[in-house]
Amino acid sequence: MKNFIRNIFILLLLASCANEDYDPISYDNPEVTLNIPADFPDLNTFFYDNVPTKYGVELGEKLFKEKRLSTDNTISCSSCHMQENAFADHNAIGIGIEGRVGLRNTPPIQNLAFMQFYNWDGSKRQLETQPLVPIITHEEMDSSILEAIGKIATEEDYINLFYKAFGDEGITPEKIYNSIAQYEYTLISANSKYDKVKRNEGGTFTEKEEKGSIIFQQKCASCHGTELFTDQSFRNIGFPVNPNTDEAGRARVTGKNEDLYRFRVPTLRNIEYTAPYGSFGQFATLKEVLDYLDRGVLDADNLDPILKDNNNRIPLTEDEKESLISFLKTLSDVDFVSSEE
Repeated sequence: MKNFIRNIFILLLLASCANEDYDPISYDNPEVTLNIPADFPDLNTFFYDNVPTKYGVELGEKLFKEKRLSTDNTISCSSCHMQENAFADHNAIGIGIEGRVGLRNTPPIQNLAFMQFYNWDGSKRQLETQPLVPIITHEEMDSSILEAIGKIATEEDYINLFYKAFGDEGITPEKIYNSIAQYEYTLISANSKYDKVKRNEGGTFTEKEEKGSIIFQQKCASCHGTELFTDQSFRNIGFPVNPNTDEAGRARVTGKNEDLYRFRVPTLRNIEYTAPYGSFGQFATLKEVLDYLDRGVLDADNLDPILKDNNNRIPLTEDEKESLISFLKTLSDVDFVSSEE
């Protein structure tokens, strides 16, 4: 009996020592240091649950460019979100597999870490819930997340990257969403001429750009405020209505009549690269947008008060339009749209 008790004691002691000496498997995957621009709004709170890491971002970029996420292996995220267009494209409305036409213009992907809403109608509040939408949408990739996983699950490159990014080789939907979001969080644009002038890094506005800056503050900044050049609100500004009867703007999310044809105010950063403009590419050029606002917009019960109080228009002279466009082009971040590859 004594020997039995002694053996049990020794086993417990060995187990205790083993636990003390246990060193869990670790992997080197440091967080990415982001250059957060001064005066930018707060980060989206979900960012802190999925902070970008070295390999998370690397994996996310690879998946962002992966055409096998689509059912016929022809369309990736980067097919519509092209870097040279500030991660938008040149089509009036997004085009998916087999030339299928979607509902809306492809929005640019920039400074998403600071956004509180995603998509034209703000249907997503968390960036990590966004990647599934294009994968399963009929007019976009028309696939499923399980189908996409099946195509890459046995590839050594992906197995290794998933391990480096998340500590194990398992490929799951959540890891795909999180890594794509981590990559997108790093797409920060804040190095335009406007930014450099503001930071006193050399250079000044031309006379026309300076005049445009003043006009912008007077007639545009109430909606396109903050350093993101959007206040992230939802507004009906009387743009031509999408003939697609599936469109309802923000009302598609809320179900409220007062949100009919309200859309999230788009950022104006890099706007020089993101034509055409409007929720379904109604306008080919910035000049067309300003001409429309000057002539008068469509009336609506929920038309934005700024327009209602000003006879449904934003009056602009031709010289003011030219000056405004000159200023807007100072928001172009050449480095951001230039590929390093």
